[in-house]
Amino acid sequence: MKDLPKFKYHPNPIGTGAFKTDKTVKCDCCGQTTNVYYTEPFYSVDDIECLCPFCIANGKAAEKFDGEFQDSASIEEISPNPNEPNTLNINKEALEEVTKRTPGYIGWQQEVWLAHCGDLCAFIGYVGWNEIQDKLNDFVDIESDIEDYNSMSIDDLSKYLVNEGSLQGYLFLGFI
Repeated sequence: MKDLPKFKYHPNPIGTGAFKTDKTVKCDCCGQTTNVYYTEPFYSVDDIECLCPFCIANGKAAEKFDGEFQDSASIEEISPNPNEPNTLNINKEALEEVTKRTPGYIGWQQEVWLAHCGDLCAFIGYVGWNEIQDKLNDFVDIESDIEDYNSMSIDDLSKYLVNEGSLQGYLFLGFI
């Protein structure tokens, strides 16, 4: 297998399941056979079955099929100055990198790509309570986030957050 391209915002796409490795397929973009391939999500009017990592990384798949790997309307805004929270905007370079050259992830409902400290975050993987319970001090403010989104407590989260369960977690890491 060739070395895979590096994806800043999705550093382990095989580990997260974004790329499959169970068979050899033909890339719908370049026509080459590959044993590492991507199937979804890809937002395009064309019905795309498989894309190779290289056509994603170089942007050819998004360009050829006028598609996106992440819905651009579902990307958190980036504050260029944390001291001025009302000056939110989207970093156009990061937005293009995530939507046009980064494998997406599959969410239960609409996926949201998170941002922190002036940049988009990297998608690390799917998690449940067991995967994050010893890392709670690493979160910016998990208790407020839980209450804001779900009206839950941290105790509720410990009971219901299960990897591949009905309450699925999506772990992102901000760049420092």
